[in-house]
Order: sequence, then structure tokens, then C-alpha cells
Amino acid sequence: MPSSTEIIESSLPRTGSCVALGVSGGIAAYKAAEVLRGLQRANCRVRVAMTEHATKLIAPLTFRALSGEHVIVDDYAPDNPDPIAHITFSQTVDLFLVVPATANIIAKFANGVADDFLSSTYLACNAPVIIAPAMNTTMWNHPATRRNLAQLRADGVHIIEPDSGEMACGTFGPGRLSEPDRIVAAALEILKGTNA
Repeated sequence: MPSSTEIIESSLPRTGSCVALGVSGGIAAYKAAEVLRGLQRANCRVRVAMTEHATKLIAPLTFRALSGEHVIVDDYAPDNPDPIAHITFSQTVDLFLVVPATANIIAKFANGVADDFLSSTYLACNAPVIIAPAMNTTMWNHPATRRNLAQLRADGVHIIEPDSGEMACGTFGPGRLSEPDRIVAAALEILKGTNA
């Protein structure tokens, strides 16, 4: 019997699109690798950008091995082949997808803060943007987070609501990253609309 990912992906057209996958520093960062593989199965080229905090949870080498692409953490890193990568990176993608989107990166996006590669890429990006939030329930329900999410919605950002369940900290409630196959399906649906 096919998995739910296979069923979802088989119902959508093969895109050939380029997706920027942003990975921020939440414990769910490891699930971004599953999202990357799901996008690749749908014939998407995936380029990865990470926050410095994300690299503490999952190594850039993991994403480089899976994507076959240079992973960017810092515009100014000596191994970065493009010193203005936040511009060229953001202008050559069909979709910008952030998995997981932490409270920190959501606040930066909502307030126009561009103090790292990921937030600079967001401001320079003309492609549709999807975020998949993941954080502790208390953080998810905090008025500042709700306000920032409302601002992002007003700015046209697509938000994949988190699931409810057990958190890494042992509490239960909303804030757990949505399942990777659901994130992939949402991304492919947006890409289908942009390729129409």
C-alpha cells in the first residue's frame, strides 16, 4: 500500500521548480531533511539556507549531501561562492519554504529584521513564501507570536499551522511541526499555482 506521501505526490504534477528551503534553529530542524526529500521526489531542485542556530541541531553537510547543492549559512563565509548570495539565491527560486519557522525567525520576518542570511533572503525574495512554525505551546500562544503571524498573513505569507501533540519539552498542545508530507503537499500546491 502506498504511503500518504506517495499518494499526495502522485496526485500533483512534476514541477521542475527550484525551492529555497530555509531551516531555522528549532528542535524540529531534522524534519526539514524529510521535506527536502519529498520535494525532490516531486522533481524540485532544492537549495538550502540555514540559520547559525539550526547548524547546532543538524549539520549543513546533511543538507548538502541530500541536495547536492552548497548550503548557505552566512553571506560572508569564506566558502560561500557568492558574496551577495541573499540576492542571487532569493531571485532564482520559485518558492521560499521555511521549516521549521521558530518564534525568532517569525518575529524577524514580521518586523523586517535582516540580520542573518535567512532573514535577508526573506526580504529580498519575490517568490511565494511558506512557513511551517514549530515551537512550544506557550510560545505559539503568546500575543507577540500571534501578532507576528497576523502581520505575515497580511504580507501574503502562507502559514502551515502546526499540529497539536507532545512537545520536545514534554508538554502537550499546539506548536509541533506539521508532518513533512503535509508541508510538501502545501508547497507543491503553491508551485502548481505559480506554474499555471
